[in-house]
Amino acid sequence: MTTLDHPGLALPHGTGSLPAPGDADAPVAGTDVDAAVRDVARRAQVASRALATATRARKDAALHALADALVAGADRVLAANAEDVARGREAGTSAGLLDRLALTPERIAGIADALRELAALPDPVGEVVRGQTLPNGLRLRQLRVPMGVVGMIYEARPNVTVDAVGLALKSGNAVVLRGGSAAARSNETIVAVLSEALVAQGLPADLVQSVDAWGRAGGVALMRARGLVDVLVPRGGADLIRTVVAESVVPVIETGTGNCHVYVDASADVAQALPVLLNAKTQRIGTCNTAETLLVHRDAAEGFLPAALAALHDAGVTVHGDARTLALAPAGVRAVPATDEDWATEYLSLDLAVRVVDSLDEAIEHIRTWSSGHTEAILTRDLASSERFVAEVDSAAVMVNASTRFTDGGQLGLGAEIGISTQKLHARGPMGLAELTTTKWVVHGDGHVRP
Repeated sequence: MTTLDHPGLALPHGTGSLPAPGDADAPVAGTDVDAAVRDVARRAQVASRALATATRARKDAALHALADALVAGADRVLAANAEDVARGREAGTSAGLLDRLALTPERIAGIADALRELAALPDPVGEVVRGQTLPNGLRLRQLRVPMGVVGMIYEARPNVTVDAVGLALKSGNAVVLRGGSAAARSNETIVAVLSEALVAQGLPADLVQSVDAWGRAGGVALMRARGLVDVLVPRGGADLIRTVVAESVVPVIETGTGNCHVYVDASADVAQALPVLLNAKTQRIGTCNTAETLLVHRDAAEGFLPAALAALHDAGVTVHGDARTLALAPAGVRAVPATDEDWATEYLSLDLAVRVVDSLDEAIEHIRTWSSGHTEAILTRDLASSERFVAEVDSAAVMVNASTRFTDGGQLGLGAEIGISTQKLHARGPMGLAELTTTKWVVHGDGHVRP
């Protein structure tokens, strides 16, 4: 796990204290931060009303305009991002986290394409969740409606800024962002580009706002803005998420860190399992759906682990293994003894914890003990094993013979996502458009009175 770019929200419980004078991420002296952030939230509330009656066609046109503006403004965004990356590199930021932070022309094009894909998705607003006519003639409908104002507190992921704006717009919400200091210049420029595009579409600029100007205190004030901010979504390291959940008086949808597991069962197809493992671990190491622990059944260990450890070594991965794993490691493979800390760690780096287990039961128990509840995968040809794994592993997503990297809104057909929820209330797994709506009951009568 990491606390890089933590927005400074680790407050003593119940204190609500703001950053000390001289804090590099503190607001200008004399600023009434709570009042300023509440004013931002009020403007967001007003702006959200412009979307209450907006047709899908209008929202989709705005999404295409945002995508076009992002591509047209790519040079501005890349120049700002280069400043953030340079600052991060000078500060000793890890390769995985720099990868999360960095933008390229190809990544900007991909982010813009995600906005266009959102435009192609059905509009959740107005969807009838259920409805009926009662025996007394009352006609009932439960409809999806926007949340209103969505707050986001997140770390060094400038793409999240765009995803949050796009999802909020399509689902009829305004969004208030606290993106953290590591991506400050990138986010400032992205928000400016998107705001300009909204205004050009005849929509309020206040549909997308940032509280980054007030530093860490802005994030704290956002957590206090109950009644103005309808829901808050933290996205980042474990410390950030725990702090927001513990300190916020605004309702929180808890996203989780990704201590994800791959379990190679006794019956696994070894030729298939190896590329799945390498994809899960090495395709992009700085994401929450990257595998951090490999569990191998003892009956598959000798036939799978030597080749797997050699392939991981060739990919630059350092193995943190138990005794049986280390005994099967080929000469020259980077391998160190694993500790309990390794089983609990979301590395976000070229490191992988590896353990040989005696049974499916032991693999499931290990996952129950150490998983963050994000994504787990089983590689097996045994139907009974896969069905037990799916039923008994209590995570937001479970993969059977597929990489953990598929836990992603785009990959699962939801379009962009605002985060991966590991909680069980309202939303779980990739949070797309439907998860940014709530419902209201609409009742039609004909002069009905309750007897």
